[in-house]
Formats: sequence, structure tokens, C-alpha cells
Amino acid sequence: MREQAFSGDPALTPIGVPLDPERTVSALDRFGAVPMPNLAWTPEVERATAHLYEKVKAIIPPVEWPFHAPYVKAINDLKKQRNAVILAHNYQTPEIYHCVADVVGDSLQLAKLAAQSEADILIQGGVHFMAETAKLLNPDKTVLIPDSRAGCSLAQSITAADIRLLRQRYPGVPVVAYVNTSAEVKAEVDICCTSSNALKVVESLGSDRVIFVPDQYLAKNVQAQTKVKIIAWQGACEVHERFTAEDLLRYRADDPSIQIIAHPECPPEVIAVSDFAGSTAAMIDFVKTKRPKRVLLVTECSMADNVASETTGTEFVRPCNLCPHMKRITLPKILDSLVYLKDVVTIDPALAARARRSVQRMIDLG
Repeated sequence: MREQAFSGDPALTPIGVPLDPERTVSALDRFGAVPMPNLAWTPEVERATAHLYEKVKAIIPPVEWPFHAPYVKAINDLKKQRNAVILAHNYQTPEIYHCVADVVGDSLQLAKLAAQSEADILIQGGVHFMAETAKLLNPDKTVLIPDSRAGCSLAQSITAADIRLLRQRYPGVPVVAYVNTSAEVKAEVDICCTSSNALKVVESLGSDRVIFVPDQYLAKNVQAQTKVKIIAWQGACEVHERFTAEDLLRYRADDPSIQIIAHPECPPEVIAVSDFAGSTAAMIDFVKTKRPKRVLLVTECSMADNVASETTGTEFVRPCNLCPHMKRITLPKILDSLVYLKDVVTIDPALAARARRSVQRMIDLG
């Protein structure tokens, strides 16, 4: 059973996650208590954060910066004191991604890069399965998630019991799990994959049939590229499944020169009318290397903001689908996490060993 420290309204406790205040106490005992910083907008704060505002001034209006800046300064000061590193997924808002994050990228990039850090504490700016993956690959570090309710429609669509039932129904068929799954699910499967290496992983198993969970659309998009028969689970990302081919064709009708690039969690008909499809990292690389004059990123809205702030000469069209789970992570919650060392992500050691094996097997493929 996954355990986490949780403080606050018991009614908001995640389902199946027991209250465990001792986890927070133990973390505070280990790293020490600190006072909540002053969060006033002062000339000192303005000076200390001016270089960071330069990164986001095209995205964050000047009227909003006096609210963000005191948190930005407090977080950056405190993470040095705590020897902490903030991992920020590409879907985090610009004030997090550009102003307090130490490591940015997709979920697996974050966990792997965090393993190279000398930090004692990792704070996950992302959803819960990402924090668990970071813990799997960094078992000796303290991993915190600023809001333990930050879930994922894909991860929540399948359980360990579901995997066991699939194995009963399809004996001997290997099971591949997208990284967007819980540690409990990872512990039951043969190997994990990302959106960028899913095809390679499926074909590495040497089987004519493979069970692929939980993303039905990623499974269908891989199926179009391989002769391996894929048995797909019916999960979906609630952000990417909202895009339609009709929407994209309307954009193209308005401007035939627009470059449309999509994430493979989108439905196949969306991929079919796109100019390029690839993982989060591949989409970013496409924009930065191809430098299209006008581009439509078919993915979570904040990613377009973050890429736009790093790219000149490209106009970004934003069909704005926001991930409600990613948006649970905010600057105030990150600061609370640093001050009070919550919420601590822990995984049962026996379960973690099994889950780590499926992740490591993927990493070993290269």
C-alpha cells in the first residue's frame, strides 16, 4: 500500500491513502523546521527576481508578477537551505517551469536526471505517478509532491488487479505499461515504456502479441507501425482525447502553412492530419530545430507557453486544453512543501523492487 504524509482537511485525503502524520514529523526531524518566509512584494524581491521575470514577461502580465515573485524568491532561497531540487514537467505553468525549477522535461527525463543530483530532497512539479517514478529511481532521496491529489486519468484507469486479470485472460502474453501508471501497476507488468520508445519496447519482447496498458490511443498509434498484435486497455488522457481532427482541419483551412504537431496520446485521426507526431521531448525538439513560422501544439496548453518563451520567430497557436491535475501544483503549494516537508511519497520496499525492475528494463533498452 502506498503511504503518504498528509496534513489539512481529512475530507480531502486521497482515496486509499491513509493519514500518516508521522511521515511529516520524521522528515522534519531529519531536515529541521524552518519558518514560513515573508511573502511581501518589496524592492528587494523585485530586484532578486528581475532576471527571472525577463524569461516570462511575454507570458505573465506585469500586474501578476508581484504575486508570483515573493513565492519565487522564497522557494529559490529555501531549496538551497534544504538542499532540494524541484522537478518540473513540461505541463507546469511558466512561473514554476522557468522560475523555480531545477530540472525540466517529461516524466522519465525528470526521474533519470534527478538520480544524478546530489540533492537530499526532490520536489515533484507534476502528478503523482511522476513522483512515484522519481522515488523508484531515487530510493534514498526524500521525494515530496506539493499536492498528493494531483492524479492522472491514465494512471487512474487501471489497477494492479486489472493486470492480474489480463494475465489470466491472456496467459503468456507480455504486458507493457506506459509510464503513466502507478507503482502498483508497474510492479505487475513486464516492462514500461514512454511515448517516444513505445514501438521499440513492444518489438523488443519478441512476441507476436503484447498487452499494452493503459492508453488506448498510444496503443493504436503504435499498432499502425508494427506487425505485433496489440491488446489495448481502454484508458485515455483526458487532455489529449479532447482534440479532434475536425478542429485541426479548421486551423489548416484558415492557414495552410501552419505546422501541426501532436502528441501520440491523441486519437489516431488527429495524428493522421498532423504534420508531425512525437513525445513531449520530440515536439519541443521539432519546434526548436525546424523553427516553423506558425505552429499548433496539440497537447497540454502550458507546454506551448513554455516552449514559446524559449523560441523566437515562431507564432504559437494554442488550442488550450489544460490538465486539471497538473494545475493542482502551484507556487504556494511548492513553498508549503518545502517549509513543512509534505507530502512525502513512500512505496513499500518489496513493491518498489518489482516496479523498479520494469522501469529499469525499459531504461536498459537505451
